[in-house]
Parts: sequence; structure tokens; C-alpha cells
Amino acid sequence: MDIKTAAALHRLRLASIPEALSFPALLIFGTGFRIAFDYDALVMPLGMLHGVLFVIYVVLLLDVWNRTKWPVKRVAFFFLLAILPFGGLYGDKVLKREEAAGVAAAQAREEGTVDA
Repeated sequence: MDIKTAAALHRLRLASIPEALSFPALLIFGTGFRIAFDYDALVMPLGMLHGVLFVIYVVLLLDVWNRTKWPVKRVAFFFLLAILPFGGLYGDKVLKREEAAGVAAAQAREEGTVDA
């Protein structure tokens, strides 16, 4: 794995946490606020924010898929994690391990200790 692929994994990790927290924190809060105070103005902007975070996550996931050549099953797993509330937190944990392994491999290759 090259450093650009590790950087793509890192970007996906950075997007997974806000996306994972946006559903429960924003949408449930907005819906609860609407029910409690009969105030609908928060639901649309919070829903849009969640949608934007989801789209960013999917675009970054497609970038990682293009760079890593993951099987479709693995990409579908990370997509499913984006749909589940708090699923991206587990995805972040998995991606962190993979990113660390990729950076270590890239550094070893750069130092010449491993054949490319």
C-alpha cells in the first residue's frame, strides 16, 4: 500500500466519525425538538447536514475502493456501517488498523527494507 492509499483511508476515517454521530445527535435531536416544542425549523437543516456528511462518506469510500481494490463485500460492509447509527465508530477502528499497517509498509518500502 502506498502513502496515497493510506491518506485516502485516513480521510475516510476522518469522515466516518462525524457521519456516525450525525444521525443520532442531529436527527434524533431535531425530531425530539420538533415534537417537544412543535418547532419544525431545525429538522430540515439538521437532515441536510446529515445528508451532506453521508454523501461525503460515500464519495470517500468510493475513492478508497478505487485505490485499494477491495472486494465488493468489504465496501458493502463499510457502506452498511454508514447506515447504522454509531456504525462508523466501529468502521473507524477497523480503518485505523488498516491505515497504520499501510503507513508502516510504505515507510518500510521507502527505507528499502522490503521489496516493492
